[in-house]
Amino acid sequence: MSLQEDQHYIERTLAGDTHAFASLVDRYKHMVYTLALRMVKNREEAEEVAQDVFFKVYQGLDRFKGDAKFSTWLYKIAYNRSLDYVKKQSRGLDTSPIDAFTERYVRSMENTLEGLEREERSKTIKEAMQELSPDDSFLITLHYYEELSLSEIAAIMDENANTVKVRLFRSRKRLAEILKNRLEPETIRGYGRK
Repeated sequence: MSLQEDQHYIERTLAGDTHAFASLVDRYKHMVYTLALRMVKNREEAEEVAQDVFFKVYQGLDRFKGDAKFSTWLYKIAYNRSLDYVKKQSRGLDTSPIDAFTERYVRSMENTLEGLEREERSKTIKEAMQELSPDDSFLITLHYYEELSLSEIAAIMDENANTVKVRLFRSRKRLAEILKNRLEPETIRGYGRK
């Protein structure tokens, strides 16, 4: 579905066609759920947040001006709803300081990951992302899985692109550290088998 198709379905929805809105939901439901899951870290709660997001989108569709892509506007709502949910549940976001972690370790982890099979790598990264804070996981998902630009992510998170760039770099370092801690014991065990 292209941007023009999004606009077509938005216009039809505003004209009262609920089936048109269902098409928008079908297109974006997986990503909204995934983003919510990255932040709330619980499947049932992520489903609840995703439903809330689409309800809010439906109610506010007439306020979508089209200055940004529909997906950017939708993801911004998903981010804010997920953030509200996390705060409401008194979990708070992980704001622990960044450990001193050099680029050498990041490159080392990338080299280690290259040695893993593609499926195993995907599974390992997915499990490691569960250990990240909601914001870190959200940033990595938008940038690497949704392939949004820094300016698009900045619009979603109400921050400037430079701040997002710094936060994304720090999130990658945290993920690399988690992966390093997970993979080093496996590598050591692997050498013992040879």
